Amino acid sequence: MNRRNFNVFAAALAASGFGALPAAASNWPSKPITLVVPYAPGGTADALARVLAQHLGTKLQVSVVVLNKAGASGVIGAASVAQAAADGYTVLYDATPLSINPHLQKLPFDAAKDLQPVALVGVTPMLAVVPKNSPYNTLQELIAAAANAPGKLTFCSGGQGTVQYMGSELFSQGVGIKMLHVPYRAGGLALQAILAGEVDMGFFNLPALSSHIKGGSLKPLAITSGKRNPLFPTVPTISETGVKGYEVYEWNGMFVPSATPADIVTRLNAAVREVLAMPEVKARFEALGSEIVGSQPDEFRKRLAAESARWAETIKAAGIKKE
Repeated sequence: MNRRNFNVFAAALAASGFGALPAAASNWPSKPITLVVPYAPGGTADALARVLAQHLGTKLQVSVVVLNKAGASGVIGAASVAQAAADGYTVLYDATPLSINPHLQKLPFDAAKDLQPVALVGVTPMLAVVPKNSPYNTLQELIAAAANAPGKLTFCSGGQGTVQYMGSELFSQGVGIKMLHVPYRAGGLALQAILAGEVDMGFFNLPALSSHIKGGSLKPLAITSGKRNPLFPTVPTISETGVKGYEVYEWNGMFVPSATPADIVTRLNAAVREVLAMPEVKARFEALGSEIVGSQPDEFRKRLAAESARWAETIKAAGIKKE
């Protein structure tokens, strides 16, 4: 092709709009964004999503509205985003159950295929706690008691798909003990059960426990993070007390429908990371006991794959069948 013909071809290509961004992508965002949280208001994911939404709206110069769509351990809300228009105006703010649920039940969507990771926002550790009148003051004491009476000691959670349950199960497998799982309809109900002394122990997110521990109604035995938390510096890690290498968090991250244009994902990721770098946002996350990450999409995708593989192995070892 000579230069003259090439110029004619190039002009025609430009006039056709081929290679240009779709109009919906080029002027994004031009209207309010809905940030779907697939859990009830008041939890850690909801609290952090609202902190992020407030500042993200200012950064993008549009309203970012948090919409709670709770149910089925996050499945209902996540499915609504997976099936939404891929235009960047419906965004999912999800947590660890997204990487657990596929191994426990048949879902109305495929998270790996129908959702595109935007950013891992942050991670929040859990604490292993017992009621204030519990005879156990250390994790080693509880492990010894469970080893002497397999299946007698109880632990609670908001259900099989929750990180509360999976973190406890991973711990039990790591030290070779067997405890009885007592599921509740929600994490808040499970927390009330342990406060009332109805169960022996439980794993819960640090933000949900902080006031109860400081008030003396719960005793913390260990934390699930890889290092001690500055909010509770005297509480040892589980790795220190019995399970070498144990490290479990509830992660929070953002997703969009898989067909969302790459340019929108890039811009949304950049805006999220800028917000997470703001001192007031970092201070709020730290006050809740959460650690900001602010990853790139590919980094988040790799972490999700590793999380999914770990929980699949844990579920298989526990003998839990997919429903």
